[in-house]
Amino acid sequence: MNPYEVLGIKEGASQEEIKAAYKALVKKYHPDRYQNNPLADLAEEKLQQINEAYDMLTNNAGAGSYSNSYGQGAGSNVNKAKFAEVRKAIDMGNLMGAESMLNSLNDGSAEYYFLRGVLCSRKGWYDEAMSNMQRATQMDPGNYEYQRYFQSMMNQGFGYRNQAAGRGYSNADDDCCRMLQCAICFDCINPCC
Repeated sequence: MNPYEVLGIKEGASQEEIKAAYKALVKKYHPDRYQNNPLADLAEEKLQQINEAYDMLTNNAGAGSYSNSYGQGAGSNVNKAKFAEVRKAIDMGNLMGAESMLNSLNDGSAEYYFLRGVLCSRKGWYDEAMSNMQRATQMDPGNYEYQRYFQSMMNQGFGYRNQAAGRGYSNADDDCCRMLQCAICFDCINPCC
């Protein structure tokens, strides 16, 4: 397998080109896009090839290892296999099973905190998810997948803040809201207008 062909880039590509191609392909073949789809197994297989190709190219350049859809940190092969089971459970929506497996694996690694963050995010526990995700990215700052997922969560949080600001919850919109409230009140009091 030629890792450059798998990633669809020319041989001798820069690390930036490799990362860009990898990012685009992970996005294209991510398991979340193929839930309840007959092509899910093929997408998972393709994603595994993409991760292996990326590993080959980045390991040769001294970069970190990313061997699954979420990124995989250091640890024993036994833990890597168990973390893969946790990932699969999360992807399949088996959050209770994933949580149970994670509780038995609490090894304090960046991968543990990353998966804990993903799990909390899927459960809707955003504060705890952010805390775990931040810890994982601090422990393994070179892990692109951790950073990407954490940034995605940060962007979602900012989106909520922007929506709230557009609905009159910021100081800049207070004057406009007050003016509209006065107009509505005045219209209710004085039906001639």
